[in-house]
Amino acid sequence: MKAYLEASEIIDYHDSAIQALAKQLAHNTKDDIETAKNCFEFVRDEIRHSGDYQDDITTCKASEVLKYKTGWCYAKSHLLAALLRANGIPAGFTYQRLSCSEYQKDIYCLHGLNWIYLKKHGWYRVDARGNKEGVDAQFTPPVEKLAFALGADEYDLVDNLTKPLDVVIETLRKYKSYDEMICHFPDYH
Repeated sequence: MKAYLEASEIIDYHDSAIQALAKQLAHNTKDDIETAKNCFEFVRDEIRHSGDYQDDITTCKASEVLKYKTGWCYAKSHLLAALLRANGIPAGFTYQRLSCSEYQKDIYCLHGLNWIYLKKHGWYRVDARGNKEGVDAQFTPPVEKLAFALGADEYDLVDNLTKPLDVVIETLRKYKSYDEMICHFPDYH
């Protein structure tokens, strides 16, 4: 479980702004479920999804996501993991391989999600990408309410990873604008 609580260059929860926010989100909560829900809802609702808003900045590290208040699903999952881990709640990473046709025709890409360890329920998967018309991700343990139902040729990557996939980090670091990202989404075969 220790590996799901570690800080890293990407999950940089020792950053003072992340520490302050993590403390604020845990204030007056009665258990890890309330704290995790507060962290999830903050990232889902207060951090813009770069694709939905066509933001011309690509964030990667948790502290960058918080600073600029925007991130692709992957970057938002980095911030959520940082807030959870800062509060002593184990958090991991997982992905779905989805159609990305809303950005470009006939392409597939990874979609970033988190695993959260809740004492009462065990590992629970959440999607903090941000809601919009047709997308309604919620925190309702033990029942998952993710952003997207899987369609034809789409699938879950079942692993609960302690760190984000290298291909995700490389993509977020290499492509900086909205137009670059929609042409180079990370994928996994």
